[in-house]
This record gives sequence, C-alpha cells and structure tokens, in this order.
Amino acid sequence: MPIKLSKETEKVLVASIKRFAKEELDLDIGDLKAGFILDFALREVGPTVYNQAIDDAARFMAEKVEDLPGRHEKEFGYWKR
Repeated sequence: MPIKLSKETEKVLVASIKRFAKEELDLDIGDLKAGFILDFALREVGPTVYNQAIDDAARFMAEKVEDLPGRHEKEFGYWKR
C-alpha cells in the first residue's frame, strides 16, 4: 500500500529536505528535486519503516492479549458476601 501524505505534510517535508540539503550537504536544491527525494524515500524506505511499525504494534498487542486470561473477575459474588 503506497504511503499517501496530505499536501500540507508534503510541503513541510519538501522544505525540510531542502534545508537538510543546504545545511548538511551544502547543496541548494529546489522544490522539484526535494520532491523527487521525498518520493524516493517514501517508495524505497517508507515500506521498511511501515513494516517495522506494524511488527512492533503486533508484538505489543500480542503481549497484551497473552495477559488477558489472568484478568477474569469472579462471577456471582454478590450473595457470597
């Protein structure tokens, strides 16, 4: 599933990429090149990050589900007081 970003998010990320290129690489790039870099990152790196996040969430949920059997409450205890 391709990663879709809002136009506002894309705009912020393109500006961030341009700033990174200027400050860290001493390269002055425009919106088009920064957009190409963003597209590359989303297509090439994005799925790996997404998959790791899914694996982390699945592991977290599995741990919580494993803990459920010990969480039962005693039933029909009203008249046993």
